[in-house]
Amino acid sequence: MKNIQILLAFLLILGIHSCREDYDYINYGATVSGVQEPENINIKGLYVLNEGNMGSNKASIDFFDYSTGAFTKNYYNAQNPTVVNSLGDVGNDIKVYKDKLYAVINLSNFVEVMDAKTAKHIGEIKIPNCRYINFHGNYAYITSYGGAVGVSQPGYVVKVDVNTLQIVGQVDVGKQPDELEVVGDKLYVANSGGYSYPDYDNTVSVIDLNTFTEIKKIPVAINLSKIKKDDTGKLWVTSRGNFGNIPAKTYVLNPQNDQVVKEINLPISDFSIIENRLYYFSYEYTSSGTSSGYGIINTDTFAQTSSNFITDGTQSQIVIPYGIAANRENGDIFIGDAKDYTSSGELFCYNKFGKLKWKVQTGDIPGHLTFLYK
Repeated sequence: MKNIQILLAFLLILGIHSCREDYDYINYGATVSGVQEPENINIKGLYVLNEGNMGSNKASIDFFDYSTGAFTKNYYNAQNPTVVNSLGDVGNDIKVYKDKLYAVINLSNFVEVMDAKTAKHIGEIKIPNCRYINFHGNYAYITSYGGAVGVSQPGYVVKVDVNTLQIVGQVDVGKQPDELEVVGDKLYVANSGGYSYPDYDNTVSVIDLNTFTEIKKIPVAINLSKIKKDDTGKLWVTSRGNFGNIPAKTYVLNPQNDQVVKEINLPISDFSIIENRLYYFSYEYTSSGTSSGYGIINTDTFAQTSSNFITDGTQSQIVIPYGIAANRENGDIFIGDAKDYTSSGELFCYNKFGKLKWKVQTGDIPGHLTFLYK
């Protein structure tokens, strides 16, 4: 799509502002692309957190607005021209909770907290080597590797009051904890041990949220990464293997008894769940190069119902799939493409039939996506 220069973008926004309620836009430093016609659904839009290369201080946030059909690249800087020149070093996770937007900036050692509607800066939470975030009640829970990059040691989960943004608790878990998920009054943490090669961690830590203590570790598989619950509460956990003789696989954990109930021989890199459909992509390095896949798993039967949800052949345009989000309201599937890891990526939007609706240039390494509801 053709980029609209800053003045034209400003005029466009003035023309549509009356139907956009209180979602204020400042377009200083941003580029706006019209990617589709406005769509009136319960989801306002999609935030895209671009990681940026390690050490480059180029993390950024873009925003797609369903109500206008516009995609704004470099949205965070445009909304916060006096806060910083950039968001920080390596954006690792982003989520909306209640009235705030949270971006975990890994190597800058803080969580950026913004107004959910506008992405305007509210404050920050300082946490060393922070990784992922999730929420329950009035608290945010954030994983931390606990030390400097490359130093293997037990990590921990930090508990933050979302009203005051103050740290109110901390509990040790396994080595290099990554994603975390809440089921009932328990928090499940995927421990990777990524700094400990070849002695990876292989456990999911279980934290009682009432006492904020680790009550057990569940052995699953080495080098765990993603963990998300489906609509029935089952936990889907990915293992990256050892990039050698132990392959990447996916596991299903039953939180009723904390037992692994299914091993799935698929190397899922990331996934998003709508109802009983798990949309995933895989990206692997093989002896002959790299390979990508895009499939669907039925979370009730554990069966793979599609080996390619992209039905128009445009998966060939995606170089390195790096992030995914499926829209519960209309079935859209978004895929972030990291391209060469050093320059602008792309965001692909597919409809529920797997046909490409549009694609647009993003910041560097678009890896983390979250929806903003109205």
